[in-house]
Amino acid sequence: MLNKLFKLDENNTNVKTEVIAGLTTFMAMAYILAVNPNILSSTGMNRDAVLLATSIASFIGCMAMALLANYPFALAPGMGLNAYMAGTVCANMGYSWKVALLAVFVEGLVFIVLSLTNVREAIFNAIPSGLKKGVSAGIGLFIAFIGLQGAKIVVADSSTLLTYVRFTKDFHTVGIGALLALIGLFITVILYAKNVKGSILIGILSTWILGMLCQLVGIYVPNPDTGFYSLYPTFKMIDITAIGDTFGQCFKADFSKIKILDFIVVLFAFLFVDIFDTLGTLIGVSTKAGMLDENEKLPRIKPALLADAIATSVGAVLGTSTTTTYVESSAGVLAGGRTGLSAAVTGIMFLLAIIFAPIFTAIPSFATAPALIFVGFLMISSIISVDFTDLTESVPAYLALLAMPLMYSISEGIALGVISYVVINVFCGKAKKVKPLMYILAVLFVCKYIFL
Repeated sequence: MLNKLFKLDENNTNVKTEVIAGLTTFMAMAYILAVNPNILSSTGMNRDAVLLATSIASFIGCMAMALLANYPFALAPGMGLNAYMAGTVCANMGYSWKVALLAVFVEGLVFIVLSLTNVREAIFNAIPSGLKKGVSAGIGLFIAFIGLQGAKIVVADSSTLLTYVRFTKDFHTVGIGALLALIGLFITVILYAKNVKGSILIGILSTWILGMLCQLVGIYVPNPDTGFYSLYPTFKMIDITAIGDTFGQCFKADFSKIKILDFIVVLFAFLFVDIFDTLGTLIGVSTKAGMLDENEKLPRIKPALLADAIATSVGAVLGTSTTTTYVESSAGVLAGGRTGLSAAVTGIMFLLAIIFAPIFTAIPSFATAPALIFVGFLMISSIISVDFTDLTESVPAYLALLAMPLMYSISEGIALGVISYVVINVFCGKAKKVKPLMYILAVLFVCKYIFL
């Protein structure tokens, strides 16, 4: 039944591989279960309600992707977008979280329209091959950077912005976490090199287990004040009824306090970031997985985009910020995931997380870091397919690659890549090869920097 539903044979995969891939993706993105409630609760939202909304929205998004598009792309409330909602919309602009959720809901409706009218698909297809490969490689660097930061291997520095961790300083928290992440990376690489099935997932679990052993013998010492919690899972049940505090609250926003122009700006900010984050993720992951056809197009992209749009509106109704396709899906894809069964497994795990949330939220960021760092290595190899003898193709790809980790944004990498592609080709006398939609995108990106 699963073989027929998800066309496993046609995609040269099997149930075991897809299940391992789905588990790998979930483990790589389970941190959202802890991070999203922490961020959104600062707006006054109930923490347990946000966790429930996060789990259910992720389940619905993953299942929509699995059943509508049959792709191994997982969805969850997006990082960055949740911070924008809490920090900018609610804290700086002074709107309530109900108004912010209303903007997310409307954004999802706009996305549904754009997906059904082929606008988002047309944008995906308009991006040239070289730039797509640059985006894929850029996402590799970006996801590796997220892993390095999560493990505290790369830390902030007042002089150079970034530097490496001082292992001996705060060794029992920061230092040992960074060291365990490196050990986990070596475990993952060695197992992958030996063609061990599930090597990325094994790397995550091995690092977590080593962490618990370190805590047992006193090498790792929890310090909640600095963000280092116990690595042992607990079994305290979450209050299921808490979802009532956020469910449907986006429709109860106080419209009398909404300034229409500000609301439109908020809506477009959500819309702009989400559309290009999603497209960037689809480009990057599908390029690396070899899912694009001979014309560099992604088959079934419309239902994939529709699943993303539906999940956004549903998530807003449940009580969470924009639900989007996760770049961590690449961990599952590179573990062998090729069909929607992988996404379905990830979704089911998010649903089970409602019951076992304390277990999954105990997974430390230094345990998932090896997977993200290694997946980044696998994805960056896409750049070797770019024709570096043609600067009109290679420089935009390079700039997109460079911008994503340094600007900490997939959408900004795409923006810089698109603008540079159009400008360089026009002034090099190759304007004819630039598709009309690329000109429109370039103008929109420039306007975005001016007005948003």
